[in-house]
Amino acid sequence: MYKRILVSTDGSEISRKAAASAVALAKSMGAELLAISVKEPFPYSAISEMQPVPPQEFFDAQERVARQRVQGVVDTAKAEGLACQAHTVEALHPWEAILDHAKNQNVDLIVMASHGRRGLSALLLGSETQKVLTHSAIPVLVVK
Repeated sequence: MYKRILVSTDGSEISRKAAASAVALAKSMGAELLAISVKEPFPYSAISEMQPVPPQEFFDAQERVARQRVQGVVDTAKAEGLACQAHTVEALHPWEAILDHAKNQNVDLIVMASHGRRGLSALLLGSETQKVLTHSAIPVLVVK
C-alpha cells in the first residue's frame, strides 16, 4: 500500500514512539523509510554585535542536534533490519518543511507524533502536526 514513508522527529519521547511505529509499518509493508528533523533558522537581529551566539556556532549546534534526532530513527530502523534515509532541513515553519520534503521525496505517507494539546492552547497555538494535517494532500498517520 505505502511505498515511501516519511517520519518527522523532534527528539521527544512521543516522536520516538512515532518513529517506532513508522519503522514497524515500513517493515511490514516493505516500504522505504525516510526520517526528517527540522532545524531552526538563525534568529537574526538588527543589532548583530549583541548576538549571544555567532551564526556558524548556532548552525553547527542546530545541525548536530538534528543529526542526533534522525540518527535515533536510523538506529531504530537498523535494529529491525530496515534501512532509513536521514534528512535535516532548516525552516522557519517545520510543518511547511515537512510537507515540502514529503512532496520532493515522493512519499505516500507521513508519520508524526501528536503532542496532545487540548482545549484553548490547541485552539490558539495549534501544533506542527495539526498544520501538516490541515495542509497535506498526502495521508498522515498521527501517533499518540
